[in-house]
Amino acid sequence: MKVLVAVKRVVDYNVKVRPKADNTDVDLANVKMSINPFCEIAVEEAVRLKEKGVATEVVAVSVGAQQSQDQLRNAMALGADRGILVTTDEALEPLAIAKCLKAICDSEAPDIILMGKQAIDGDNNQTGQMLAALMGCGQATFASELSIADGKATVIREVDGGLQTLALELPAIVTADLRLNEPRYASLPNIMKAKKKPLDTTTPADLGVDVAARTKLLGVELPAERQAGIKVEDVAQLVEKLKNEAKVIS
Repeated sequence: MKVLVAVKRVVDYNVKVRPKADNTDVDLANVKMSINPFCEIAVEEAVRLKEKGVATEVVAVSVGAQQSQDQLRNAMALGADRGILVTTDEALEPLAIAKCLKAICDSEAPDIILMGKQAIDGDNNQTGQMLAALMGCGQATFASELSIADGKATVIREVDGGLQTLALELPAIVTADLRLNEPRYASLPNIMKAKKKPLDTTTPADLGVDVAARTKLLGVELPAERQAGIKVEDVAQLVEKLKNEAKVIS
């Protein structure tokens, strides 16, 4: 069984993001970049499937700038067998990414596609669902537990009322939630081995994919700073301030 796992290059979650001076976009100059944390969980789950003997090959795929090969090498250090990079300098929207992944899936024919539920930069939570629609296959989002047997995937996902269990015919798409697993650290020997693993590159044009933007980024700015709170002496003073200053009661 072949597993295809999507990996996105994002600003490291420990970095405090700042807008550019002209507020046109996020300032990425000299900023540490990493695998999107939810994508890392998806990679870990794919590797665990291989270690259990369920999967025979794990293919990591990324759509982004040439530097995204660093994150693919990291995924291979974690246990992926090979990588595919769809190179583009454009900031692609979820639909464009889903179309690129669909083209890769058409050629690779994976049995299951694992993805992070969302990226911590755009925070869209759309690509997995769009890919499932384009492929016409089943999907299970926000997975907290995954098992595969007899050509079916069983997924437990968290919903507002508790837990929901889904059964999916393969091929299918599963997006990883935070509680699916805890990713391992890449060891130095595996990092060195990952440098020799195959990494193929292509472009959206080569895949025949239209990645034209359908939305326009107008600006990026920090949220307004919250004012410091105050302490009141008693309930009467609290009521007075809520009534006359905050004007939330009458």
